[in-house]
Amino acid sequence: MMKPLFTNIVVAISGSDASIHAAKYAIIMAKLYRCRLTAVYVVDTATIRQLTLSKIFVQEESAEYERSLEANGERYLSFVEELARAKGVKVERELRRGAVYTELLAVTDEKKADLIVLGGWEKDRSARDIISHAHREIMVSARCSVFVVKEPNIDQLYKQA
Repeated sequence: MMKPLFTNIVVAISGSDASIHAAKYAIIMAKLYRCRLTAVYVVDTATIRQLTLSKIFVQEESAEYERSLEANGERYLSFVEELARAKGVKVERELRRGAVYTELLAVTDEKKADLIVLGGWEKDRSARDIISHAHREIMVSARCSVFVVKEPNIDQLYKQA
């Protein structure tokens, strides 16, 4: 008998519509294939540090922005938890600090995940933005498969699941 292709999924949450679509897709996958699911939000302290060193932020602004991102992360993770609960899926939450791709890959290794789910790029965002950079680094450096969600009917599929 063949071993399942994946049993442990990590989904990256950034608060963007694309990451919420990825969360819904990952929830459906976890339900259908009876997988473990972990949602990860990373407070991007690496970028905040660069902005402070470049004198774009002063120290107080950096600390305030970091607190704001942490609060957003908690809110987004709670939302994903509610989405999962509505479908009878248990989701573990991870709020991390650091570089997005480094922390996401660390969680993937710690959880022994065999699939990373990412949101597709949004049309109104630059291909060179921070999230795109993190996506590229994850795809290049991940030790497991990476799935990019670009499903246009995800809300309908989520409702049906």
